[in-house]
Amino acid sequence: MEFTLEEMRTHLAALEARISNACKIAGRSRESVKLVWVSKFHPAEAVENAISLGATDFGENRVQEAELKFSAPRMALDGSRVRCHVIGPVQSNKLKKAAIVADCIHSIASIEAVEKLEKVCAALPGENGSGKILDILFQVNAGEEETKSGLDVHEAEAFLNEIESKGAAAYPHLRFRGLMTIGKNTGVAEDSRECFAFLRNLQQKFLANGGLFANFDQLSMGMTGDLEVAIEEGSTMIRVGTALFGERDYSKPVNDPV
Repeated sequence: MEFTLEEMRTHLAALEARISNACKIAGRSRESVKLVWVSKFHPAEAVENAISLGATDFGENRVQEAELKFSAPRMALDGSRVRCHVIGPVQSNKLKKAAIVADCIHSIASIEAVEKLEKVCAALPGENGSGKILDILFQVNAGEEETKSGLDVHEAEAFLNEIESKGAAAYPHLRFRGLMTIGKNTGVAEDSRECFAFLRNLQQKFLANGGLFANFDQLSMGMTGDLEVAIEEGSTMIRVGTALFGERDYSKPVNDPV
């Protein structure tokens, strides 16, 4: 069942306490970790409630659902524009729509998707009239689970090297921000530490290269069950849904397979 505004406020306070404590233990500032509210299958009214509580970033798995909620600009309490993150895998025929509605796509895992996004963004209106600049993260299946999407851990470095070899001039409308992964689905947070550490090491290696990866400083990893381990291992974005919004109503799904 969806949480009321007051229930959301209470659960947000509990979550913030966990995040702040994890940051303290890791010797990091609270500001170094962005909370992405995963609003998939939650109605627009829930998004409005979240914004009233200070939410600035929302994650959606399905492109059509992202369009319904975030095509029209929404303003956060701090006066900034609310940011939409597409966090689920996106089929090739949905990349244009994803690029239009999203501020950041977390789930890129192929050269073909990168090339298509560059072409799409070049043709979109931008602030200076020269196309849209889109933030993207590359998804890595760091837990090596068959049910998860993303780059194979044994191929991820070669993939990033291939992107880098093309040079910054090849992707003027894409800003490569970092990596994303989903922790192991074992119910034990500690089981994800190794894959989170792998992701951090890979991200740090390419960030140090500069150039095309000069902005490669983001790690999207950690959800409700494993956020402490993720923060200890360097996560800069954690993705939390049910713990903030309540249970999703799957009886009314958006009929739009991504």
